[in-house]
Amino acid sequence: MAWIHMIDEEDAQGKLAKLYERYQEPWGGVDNIGKIHSLNPRSMEGHFSLYTTLMRGRSPLSRIQREMIAVTVSTANHCHY
Repeated sequence: MAWIHMIDEEDAQGKLAKLYERYQEPWGGVDNIGKIHSLNPRSMEGHFSLYTTLMRGRSPLSRIQREMIAVTVSTANHCHY
C-alpha cells in the first residue's frame, strides 16, 4: 500500500481547515480517503464534487443501487471503504 502524508484535522490551517469542517463526518473527523488530498485542497474539493455528483446527482440509478455498486467494487478491490 502506498504511503501518503496527510495533515490531521488539528493541524489544518486556512482553506484546508475550512474544507475539513465542511467534509467532517458524524464521528467528528474526515475520512482518510478525503485526507489524502490534504496537501492539495483543490484536489480535495474536486474529489468530493465528483463523489457527490456520482452518488447524488441525476441518474437512472437509485441511491441504494449506487451504494450497492460502491460496496461491490470496494469488496472486489479488498478496500475497507
